[in-house]
Amino acid sequence: MNGEFERDSYPGRPKILFVGSPYSTHTHSWIDLLSGTDFNVRLFSVGGGYPPHPWKVKTYLTDLHLPEGLDPATRLCLFPKPEEYRFHGSRCGQALRVLKLLRKSFPHFLSAAVRKELKYEIRRGGWIRLAAKVISPERWLAQVIREKWLVQIIRQWQPDIIQTLGLDPAALFFFSARRDLETTGTETWVLQLRGGSDLSLSHLDPEAVERIAPVLRACDQVISDNRVNLQIVRKLGVREEQISPISPVPGTGGIDVESLRRRWDSLPSKRERIIVWPKTYECPWSKALPVFEALKLVWDRIKPCTIYMLTVNPEAKMWFFTVPDEIRTSSRTFTGIPREEVIALMSRSRVMLAPSLVDGVPNSLYEAMACGSFPIISPLETITPILENEKNALFARNLYPEEIADSLVRAMTDDRLVDNAATLNVEIVTRLADRREIERRVVDYYGKLAGRPRQS
Repeated sequence: MNGEFERDSYPGRPKILFVGSPYSTHTHSWIDLLSGTDFNVRLFSVGGGYPPHPWKVKTYLTDLHLPEGLDPATRLCLFPKPEEYRFHGSRCGQALRVLKLLRKSFPHFLSAAVRKELKYEIRRGGWIRLAAKVISPERWLAQVIREKWLVQIIRQWQPDIIQTLGLDPAALFFFSARRDLETTGTETWVLQLRGGSDLSLSHLDPEAVERIAPVLRACDQVISDNRVNLQIVRKLGVREEQISPISPVPGTGGIDVESLRRRWDSLPSKRERIIVWPKTYECPWSKALPVFEALKLVWDRIKPCTIYMLTVNPEAKMWFFTVPDEIRTSSRTFTGIPREEVIALMSRSRVMLAPSLVDGVPNSLYEAMACGSFPIISPLETITPILENEKNALFARNLYPEEIADSLVRAMTDDRLVDNAATLNVEIVTRLADRREIERRVVDYYGKLAGRPRQS
């Protein structure tokens, strides 16, 4: 037992256990809303990875592969630390070493189901076969052990609130542990949906609905960043009293609008001719190819300009090399970029380009609005209630290069449009996403959920 980790900073005060991605900036930003309060806060990681070292929220790490030198005061590992099993040998040999250490450290996790699997694998091939299975892509045994660990943590720490950050994998993981492994059931479960990706398409698939509807109905509260998700969950059987009173609320906890507004003096028409494209990737929710096609269509009408592509994934990179040399030499590509640099770019840019197929209300949109960068965005159900076409933004559907092209030409040539929008958008983002106001609401909300009065 790690006494330093287990010691609460505020004994007797409410406890919140978050379950979610440990490396997501959305996770960090939301939890940091509570950094100035007397809540005892911890994170149980799902989906692999680990938080940045400077982030001091106590985190339970469940990944098999972690760096050495983790701070025991803020990081507690399920699996043996790398320094405990590092040695020269085969992959199976290393896996065997991991499993033996795991068995020694966590014998109480070997439930009836795990013992059955152990016996089955030992009969078939012994410890090495089982060890290889632990580190295989399926990681069946590792998943069971993770669920067991979460249940043990809940029983021992007894959080007042458990908040799952996203439906998949966080809420699905917790639901499995809660249902199959019989947690105490005394905690309040808050399920926070992620943008549009959690439900926009899955609620149309009968098989997916069969899997996710029981999860949504089982939670105590649902939080979303948009009203469309709330309409969907109602149709899936979520009761009105389960809808959190703070919804809709940005999944990051909002942005510091005042601070971002102070970063710029020049209206977009007086800035460098920079286009920031934050989501330069090919995935089910966003397509890069139509944007590249749009750039080819209108390059002669919008140049000279510089295009910053901030999150280029391998699929998008392939299409990038199909555009003419002149566009490529006028582009700056990144596979990822620190948020501070994104904000600096937004404050200098004329246009923020973010067409997509599925989304909630993206944080990049809020940041662009606060930084005075003119948005080109798709007219999704989650977006049109808060922005007006040709007033606050230009709408362009992600699969239509001509629409994106026309919007680019207009945004790069119509000074009056982009300058007027810059002023209007600061007012809108202050109303919808001001972090100071959201922090006040969230802290009050958690205090009421925990059933204890908050200290002023």
